[in-house]
Amino acid sequence: MPKLILVRHGQSQWNLENRFTGWWDVDLTGKGIEEAKAAGDLLAEKDVLPTVAFTSYQTRAIKTLHHALDRCNRLWIPETKDWRLNERHYGGLTGLDKQETRDKHGDEQVHIWRRSFDVPPPEMESGGKYDLSVDPRYAGIPVPTSESLKLTIERVLPYFQSDILPMISAGETVIISAHGNSLRALVKHLSGISDDDITGLEIPTGQPIIYEFDDAMKPAERYYLKDS
Repeated sequence: MPKLILVRHGQSQWNLENRFTGWWDVDLTGKGIEEAKAAGDLLAEKDVLPTVAFTSYQTRAIKTLHHALDRCNRLWIPETKDWRLNERHYGGLTGLDKQETRDKHGDEQVHIWRRSFDVPPPEMESGGKYDLSVDPRYAGIPVPTSESLKLTIERVLPYFQSDILPMISAGETVIISAHGNSLRALVKHLSGISDDDITGLEIPTGQPIIYEFDDAMKPAERYYLKDS
């Protein structure tokens, strides 16, 4: 039975500092590294061994993937990096302390920016500290200036259908190491979650989520590997 493994990256430095991260490239904390290793240990223990890997262009997801694959002796499998698996772009909120942003703009406004389905945060100003338009990894890529969850889904889902789903259909066990919102986009699609309900779904760091597919490529309900 073909399987899809979803893993949100381990704790990052800006997760720890409670800052809006988005596309900005921050590293894992020591705790994040241990979460990634624990995910790999669990894959080995449960004998759910990936054969193909996908991740984003962001260090925290790439390193999570590598630590997990190392622990289950799968560093050798084919790996594809793609910007469409990046985290949601938080625009002008990037780098800001979340509590300070609440104090400045109010809880309600920040909640709308963070959790509404189709309202993006303020756009990032061109040439600012966190502007990635000149980053070499994004050469030729239309770097957004801000994204809602809806806009994130509009780039993640076509990539999943064109590049990842065919691998699952071919019988591969696919692992995707990505981010809270890019994975939320996939869970929304695969589990048929409504626009309203998906915004409240939390995806914990370093906990493998499993989807199993039948012969018609219909996914069963997702489950956490630790609970299997």
